[in-house]
Amino acid sequence: MEFVGEEIDYTFVIQKTLVLMLCVALSWKMIIYMCNLLNIEKEPIRILVTGAAGNIGYAIAPMIARGMMLGPDQPMILHLLDIEPASKSLEAVKMELQDSAFPLLQGVIATTNVVEACKDVNIAIMIGGFARKEGMERKDVTSKNVVIFKAQASALERYASEDCKVLVVANPANTNALILKEFAPSIPEENITCLTRLDHNRAQARLADKLSVPVSSVKNVIVWGNHSSTQYPDTNHATVTTKTGDQSIKEVVSDQKWLKNEFITEVQQRGAAIIRARKQSSALSAASAACDHIHDWFLGTPKGTWVSMGVCSDGSYGIPPGLVYSFPVICEKGSWKIVQGLSIDGFSREKMDDSARELAEEKALAYSCLNV
Repeated sequence: MEFVGEEIDYTFVIQKTLVLMLCVALSWKMIIYMCNLLNIEKEPIRILVTGAAGNIGYAIAPMIARGMMLGPDQPMILHLLDIEPASKSLEAVKMELQDSAFPLLQGVIATTNVVEACKDVNIAIMIGGFARKEGMERKDVTSKNVVIFKAQASALERYASEDCKVLVVANPANTNALILKEFAPSIPEENITCLTRLDHNRAQARLADKLSVPVSSVKNVIVWGNHSSTQYPDTNHATVTTKTGDQSIKEVVSDQKWLKNEFITEVQQRGAAIIRARKQSSALSAASAACDHIHDWFLGTPKGTWVSMGVCSDGSYGIPPGLVYSFPVICEKGSWKIVQGLSIDGFSREKMDDSARELAEEKALAYSCLNV
């Protein structure tokens, strides 16, 4: 039996081979192109730090430069501002930053000129303010901070980037943020926040210590209200990760009296305890919390978790609109939103309202200094 083979069309085979080779080559070029795109260096972000020669400024500058705030691939230019008497210390901070040779740090501007400091900044971390001294009345402190934040707010509004995001650290942080908002009306109010992440971190760390677990195992504590002794660290919705899964803090901590008394007082008074022990206010922990605040605001909160931020109230949870008040928030793509629908018991309601009343009093005092 004979088998007669079919004639092979070599032209067709060559064409198919060429088409296949072309597809492979194009695919390879596309892969290389995409890899190169991913490796393109990002544009540097300009970050203003006021009060940069002080303890918190000295602590936070290397944290930012090392990438703790914006991630390991985001270059930045630091704008450091302080008052004239601190100019030599400010220059020394700049020198040390340069000597550290941080790969992400593309420049340092150290100045006592608020206009130069605010030029084109994308992020403003407001650490410089007037601290209350012994024998001073609250109105005296507020009036001095009005002068400071009025000048800085006006400069930010005029010279900062249009999308500038502001974190106020200087105390009284909530009310200083309110003053800044008043004098920088073109900056969207959602871009003006204050630091309560330090209180949030303190609460989280205290619970972790109580339960002898890593601090990363505790999530969704809340700090409501003012960054003051009226703040309310709330554990009603907090959880801890165990071998059997996430469990409510209220179920794991058997001593409910401790949760409603000692725990709250310890968090509220932690700053004062550090002052007694160190003879100076918190610096390292405040700097770290400020980094955490901006990091999550820009890069997002982990799924299923929230953090505490001082933001302008929209009336959520019965808090008067316009107050800068600490709420639980989730962050995504540079925006935050208040977590809604959480149950509030009678004990929490009273604590939240106490802090809101204090903030309303501070607001009235600030506005009297502003003649608004």
